[in-house]
Amino acid sequence: MKRSARFLLAAVGFLFTALPAPAAGELGPRFNAANVVAEDAPAKAADGKAGEAAPDHGRMLDQIVAVVNDEVITQVELDERTDVLMQQLSRQGGQGPERSVLRRQVLERMITDRVLAQYGRENGMRVDDATLDRAIARIAEDNKASLTEFREKVQRDGIVWPRFREEIRNEILVARLREREVENRLTVSDSEVEAELREEAQRGNSEDELLISHVLVAVPEQADPEQLVRREARAREALERLKAGDSFAQVAASYSDAPDALQGGSLGWRALSRVPTVFSATAPSMRKGEISPIIRSGSGFHIFSLIDRRGAESPLMVRQYHLRELLVRVDANTSEPEARIKVRALKARLDGGEDFYQLAKLNSEDENRIKGGDIGWVAAGETFPEFEKVMKVLEPGKVSDIIQSPMGLHLVQLVESRDNDVGEERRRTAARQGVRARKVDEAFEDWVRQQRDGAYVEFRGGERQL
Repeated sequence: MKRSARFLLAAVGFLFTALPAPAAGELGPRFNAANVVAEDAPAKAADGKAGEAAPDHGRMLDQIVAVVNDEVITQVELDERTDVLMQQLSRQGGQGPERSVLRRQVLERMITDRVLAQYGRENGMRVDDATLDRAIARIAEDNKASLTEFREKVQRDGIVWPRFREEIRNEILVARLREREVENRLTVSDSEVEAELREEAQRGNSEDELLISHVLVAVPEQADPEQLVRREARAREALERLKAGDSFAQVAASYSDAPDALQGGSLGWRALSRVPTVFSATAPSMRKGEISPIIRSGSGFHIFSLIDRRGAESPLMVRQYHLRELLVRVDANTSEPEARIKVRALKARLDGGEDFYQLAKLNSEDENRIKGGDIGWVAAGETFPEFEKVMKVLEPGKVSDIIQSPMGLHLVQLVESRDNDVGEERRRTAARQGVRARKVDEAFEDWVRQQRDGAYVEFRGGERQL
């Protein structure tokens, strides 16, 4: 089965600083204390090297601003994150949102982050330091910098390195939650692919890609009429600011409830097949720079902006690679050291002449095991970046060294390669991938909203929900 890469941390814009949340019990019995005294202390880096102390602000009066299930968010944490984001928005130029507005947006993002992290921990999900180190090394490589250079750049941007590490750890955890709770449970039927191809034919088989940003004013599932009126008024206010000339990124940071709000609301470049369903009827006819009217959906009120448009540049003749894989998962039941021991033993058996097909069929923990680990034909951009690096250099019949991906540890065999005219095949594959990606995006956004709505959240110290 062909798979698109599901995990990428190449761009590191608008990253928040984050430390593990203090347990509520550490701040007094059942949160009765209104204030606590916090003192900054040196933080040790998780990579085993000497850590760096956070800036010494001395002793300061801290307050609880929100309780999230059994953890708290303090005023110092909230102010630190808000300060970093204010500086980042300021460097972009233009009139930024008011600090009080941005502060409430940041608080809501922190609450959602805590809810997801708690869910992951409760379900036995952990991201060990070795996995974290590899992820950060990939980020540095994607930014064309050594690890030392990348670390210096992060610190110049005002982000404390140990806190940056914890933010990336949380991103990996969320990526794993997305895979387990949503991706692995979704399928795309042949009828959905055919429907997508028919829509493409009606558009003249346009393969345009759109650079989209959006604002989402979310509506709770059990919203009453008064809440609906307030939420719609908020969306109208956001639209008026956009019409008045405010930048989309600033308005998204001030008004949007989407997970990407504090990244300017950008959805990135998307083929028409990957445009959110709620926007799919409007997108094809929009011009560059145009802003949509408010669009209502089950999740809330949306505003989209078409930032740019381009024609797809993928050639019809592409280099393809026929791959097999053998996967040992790293999860709550199997630690990475245990998985690595197992994979090494399997690699030794393959090096000794055993058949990859039979060994994968008996030992792989991927859905392709029934086919002897056969992935099929893939091209660049259609599989994990880690696979792409080795498939282009492997000789037919050879097996790779151990490959680490977000799913676990892999061995990959190149069966053969070819240059292929993939005109019709490419359109069908792209349609299936586009439909699947769109369904995953929408289902994950809905799942996150359900987790947030189901959490116990109490606002303190004058903070209020948006």
